[in-house]
Amino acid sequence: MNETIRAATVSERTVIPRDTSTIVRLLARAALLAALLPVVAQAQGRAECRVVPSAILKRSVRYCVLLPPGFDADKTRRFPIVYYLHGLGDNEQSLLNSGGWDLVEQLREQKNISELVIATPDAGRSFYVNSRDGKELYEDFFIQEFVPAIEKRYRAGGSRAARALGGFSMGGYGALRFAFQYPQMFASVAVHSAALFADLPEDATVVFGRNFQAFGTPLDSRYWMQNNPLTLARSAPGLAALKIYFDCGLQDDYGFDAGTRVLHETLEKRRIPHEFHLYPGGHTWQYVAEHFDESLGFLSRALITRK
Repeated sequence: MNETIRAATVSERTVIPRDTSTIVRLLARAALLAALLPVVAQAQGRAECRVVPSAILKRSVRYCVLLPPGFDADKTRRFPIVYYLHGLGDNEQSLLNSGGWDLVEQLREQKNISELVIATPDAGRSFYVNSRDGKELYEDFFIQEFVPAIEKRYRAGGSRAARALGGFSMGGYGALRFAFQYPQMFASVAVHSAALFADLPEDATVVFGRNFQAFGTPLDSRYWMQNNPLTLARSAPGLAALKIYFDCGLQDDYGFDAGTRVLHETLEKRRIPHEFHLYPGGHTWQYVAEHFDESLGFLSRALITRK
């Protein structure tokens, strides 16, 4: 079954192969990519992993960036940027270690995306929010420190029209939340299997783990709802100006497909254009790899490229 609802028209595009052998090959290269960190180079683009100091968090935060071929060729050129947010249990190397870099390179070679800078910060288990106890102000760090620092160092973004968000699972939650909370900063958002609950499950530790503290210990359901992208989707201003894409697997292990449907219904009621898909699949990287061309292509078309 492939349930698809399109509330926003997108252009046709050629997609990368989605056969099992392709995904297996990409995953097999992950160990080699990890061994080449912190600075990695391929024939086309290159990847760089460093740290950025944070006065807000009182520590340094690791990040990786995927740089397009033109980055080193023209030192005066600025690039659009996608902030890709990783899932719970992953880190800033998520795209490198999963084979995502290979997918990005293929999409560039096939001219299905423009030359983008893609930046992934380490977020631990923060859910990209300011923690309930005020000890981990990750949202403040990301908006006030990380975005400006990355865009200065890598000649990227610099305006709403050249800045977008992507992510998977916890990262999908974070990307939607940042986009809905700060639509004046981001032109587009595209996520896979976002961690969306209309109502928290009775045993939230099944999803979050027993050391999860971002929303309080014990978990504060009111604080969760306050930060829930579904809450913002109901009333936040400025969403009509966003280019919005989201999808989820029909067999999602955590039931995030139900929350994804709710997001679609909420935006539809507000007549906010968006692209929404439910595809066969679970809560896995393989699912993301099968649809990564759709989300990244969507973001690429939404961003302004300046040469």
